[in-house]
Amino acid sequence: MDQDKIIQETIAFVKSTLHQAEGGHDFFHVERVYKNALKIAENEQVDTFIVAIGALLHDIADSKFHNGDETVGPKKAREFLASFSVPETNILAVENIIKHISFKGGNFEKTYTSLELQVIQDADRLDAIGAIGIARCFNYGGYKNRKIYDPAIPPNLTMTKEEYKKATAPSINHFYEKLLLLKDKMNTKTGRILAAERHEFMEQFLLQFYKEWDS
Repeated sequence: MDQDKIIQETIAFVKSTLHQAEGGHDFFHVERVYKNALKIAENEQVDTFIVAIGALLHDIADSKFHNGDETVGPKKAREFLASFSVPETNILAVENIIKHISFKGGNFEKTYTSLELQVIQDADRLDAIGAIGIARCFNYGGYKNRKIYDPAIPPNLTMTKEEYKKATAPSINHFYEKLLLLKDKMNTKTGRILAAERHEFMEQFLLQFYKEWDS
């Protein structure tokens, strides 16, 4: 198995599959997660091949864009990797990463973990916070035609997984329901270090936002 060739083929496959994806979940998002995952992996005892292909395939079919169906992504990843005769253990590892990487409201019981998942999860969460995270949040909110902010609609901090998936609240609420929570949910030391700066930037953004809103 030529791992470098499979990685390059995976990049091409993801780029082609996501060429018309929503701007916050397109190939550029995947590329950033891929690069950050490899960066974090430098300080962790992980299988870098699984980290690479897991990061590249983690959003190959995000359930948000498939009527909430969480089986599409793992199935697509399996079919693609199997075509290159990737070992079954590696395919299972990637399937589990795709199944368990998502935040899903944070209020659910974890049923699977691995060091590779933790690395990719940190990389994915890093892309959800900071300047890029803010841009992605409002881009998706616009895509779903959501309000930017409504003082009459408070954040819901106790959502179940299903409530989180069906939420239609204003984009500012998403900061409190997810983005500001991610700093303390990082799995790795490198992830925590990188998240701190991005978290602070979001806090400053919110201060300025409310200042301008109330003016």
